[in-house]
Amino acid sequence: MHLFDHDRHHLRLFAGPQCRPPGSGGSPGQRMKNMRYLNTSLCLFACGLLAACSTLHTPYQPVAVTTPPAWQNKSAENAGDAVRQDRWWRNFNDPQLDQLVELALARNNDLAAATVLVQRAQLQAGLATINPTVALNVSSSNSRNLRGSPVGTRNQTLTGSVSYELDLWGKLASRRDAAEWEALATAEDRDSTALALAGTTATLYWKIANLQQRIAVSEQSMAYVGKILELVRLQYDAGAVSSLELLEAERSLASQQASHTQLLQELVETRAALALLFDGPPELRYAESGKLAVAVLPAVDAGLPSQLLGRRPDLHAAELRLRKLLASIDDTRASYYPSLVLTGTLGSSSTALSNLLQNPIGTLGATLAFPFLQWNQMRLNIAVSKADYDKAAIDFRQAFYKALSDVETALSARSQFQAQGQKLSQALAAASRIEGLYEERYRAGAVPLKTWLDAQETRRNAEIALADNNLNLLTSQVKLYQALGGDAVATAASTAVQAPR
Repeated sequence: MHLFDHDRHHLRLFAGPQCRPPGSGGSPGQRMKNMRYLNTSLCLFACGLLAACSTLHTPYQPVAVTTPPAWQNKSAENAGDAVRQDRWWRNFNDPQLDQLVELALARNNDLAAATVLVQRAQLQAGLATINPTVALNVSSSNSRNLRGSPVGTRNQTLTGSVSYELDLWGKLASRRDAAEWEALATAEDRDSTALALAGTTATLYWKIANLQQRIAVSEQSMAYVGKILELVRLQYDAGAVSSLELLEAERSLASQQASHTQLLQELVETRAALALLFDGPPELRYAESGKLAVAVLPAVDAGLPSQLLGRRPDLHAAELRLRKLLASIDDTRASYYPSLVLTGTLGSSSTALSNLLQNPIGTLGATLAFPFLQWNQMRLNIAVSKADYDKAAIDFRQAFYKALSDVETALSARSQFQAQGQKLSQALAAASRIEGLYEERYRAGAVPLKTWLDAQETRRNAEIALADNNLNLLTSQVKLYQALGGDAVATAASTAVQAPR
């Protein structure tokens, strides 16, 4: 027998106990009809097998981008030879920093969530490969006539079914490919999260050391200015200086005390931000260096701009999602081609549980769908899928050029901060010498107190500028590692899914 669904354009062909072969009974016309249906189903099945060889698979073409032959910053070419990019923070030779970064990678909630997303994407990729579909149903019913005999009737039913869709046009393969590309892209997202986490941990660690160093200098300076204020008060009480000099000394101390409270608040905020990375309350303290050592930058092999795509996880994830969208286009297109699903069921029904398997009934069926009749919907859905791919390709080009800009900026910042540090060291040495000379002149009565206090302020600002430059040097190195795509986790972490075709 057959059934044609006019709304869904499905043709179902069944072979079971209700279809008797010729010679087993029925009229001659009915037997000829059965033969025609059988021949039709066999022809459709054969056509499906032949068509399966012609899948709709669009080969991936890399997005056209313009790549410079070399970095503009010439120092990058001689920056270093084959310096390892994995676990790049170890290049700073700071055991406390190594411990903190490893702890963050083990405890951080954002990274843990990214890992869960990787596992979820891998499970989704596994679901996309399930074909055929197997089902088993068991049911039991008990009926009794409420007005008649109290004796009831119990019936048990056991049914198993297997459904297999022939991948005539590569629709299922494209669907599997899309899920696998997404799983691989999600793993790259996790690597990108780990890379950012390692950089943030190192930056906060150094910022805490910088703040502690500035706080220590501020405390020394306040103590020194406090002694000057006591001296000026004695001189004022003796009538040796005017009230103006006393007010200037008091203003200088109050100004430094105000700046000191701001440094203390920044330290609290930075410690809280660091503790948050370790999935802990802000009260917890972690390893701190107490003073930011003079930055000695490790060498970095910047490579060539053309190598950037293979090194940065965010770019790699973007390219993998382009491949996913391309597979989705194939899936959308193939979903409007005829599909053939083969179904087999085996079941039994009995009033006694012990006899349940004694009367099995088998049924074989096939469903042929013609969704291409929905022409307008097919055309629009394919156009939407192509628009999504075009948008992703534009975003990829923008991300690639932004990545090139990140590397150029980081290379330039590294060089400029190094040159700036040399000049700031010279400026600090000169400011310290000037402060000493003005102190001698003030004690000799040659200059007013304000001149000496201004020289002290200049020297403090020079110390702060040099300390900030040291911090900027280290953070610029981190940004360079991140821009180049330094590995923060083991290569291909948790990549149970292999790249599809």
